[in-house]
Amino acid sequence: MFIALSILFFENLAKQRENASYLCRSITVITLPEAKTQKPRILIVEDEKEIADTLIYALSSEGFEPTWLSRSQPALKELAEKSYDFGIFDIGLPDGNGFELLKKLRASGSDIPVLFLTARNEEIDRIVGLEIGADDYVVKPFSPREVVARVKVILKRVATTSASISAPTEQTSEGIKPIFEHRPEQRTIFYQHIALDLTRAEYALLAYLMEQPGRVFSRRQLIEAIWSNNHPSDDRAIDTHIKTLRSKLKTQNPHQEFITTHRGFGYSLTV
Repeated sequence: MFIALSILFFENLAKQRENASYLCRSITVITLPEAKTQKPRILIVEDEKEIADTLIYALSSEGFEPTWLSRSQPALKELAEKSYDFGIFDIGLPDGNGFELLKKLRASGSDIPVLFLTARNEEIDRIVGLEIGADDYVVKPFSPREVVARVKVILKRVATTSASISAPTEQTSEGIKPIFEHRPEQRTIFYQHIALDLTRAEYALLAYLMEQPGRVFSRRQLIEAIWSNNHPSDDRAIDTHIKTLRSKLKTQNPHQEFITTHRGFGYSLTV
């Protein structure tokens, strides 16, 4: 009896092992492909190959996808045909300059962030670049790591600018209506249903002031909110953007001063 039970036990054990072996042979392991993350695409327009190579290496090492062109005309065509997330433009180019390239780019409706590279540390160059819609600038010679850091900060700011904003309102005969309307998804601010033609910096500045109407912001606070904490401009760089923004607002309502200067302190949005 004991021997019969032992034989039966080992027969069952052998069958279980055989079934397990069959199941193992029948199982197919499927490895799902990893989700691909789109790398931010950056167009470098620089006529000096050594500088371009340095930037390409630094940006590629940080997960960006850089493309290099040495002339402004091919760059303008490239930007019209392909999508880019960021532009790094040298001011001095063989077939033009970075200022003209950016002007044409903005005229075409593109609002990609742009950082200028310049060999001249002249204040007028910095002001002109910012006035026509540049987001930042770096003076040669520069650290590639600093350029990459600035690119990251600007892209992060652009991504977070679309946060919801409570717009100032006014009381009318038809009830309470917003003076300004911010549509983050369109990167557009409206004044009484009229879209304001703003540069990127002016847009970011007005949107930031709209977050807390009446609050006085220092120049440094505005600079850090619009650009980055290590922006090379002095605090008065914001004055240029305040001036142009005021001018554009006055074309809509010449009888009201929306941005108030608080001498020794800064600026506020007054409604």
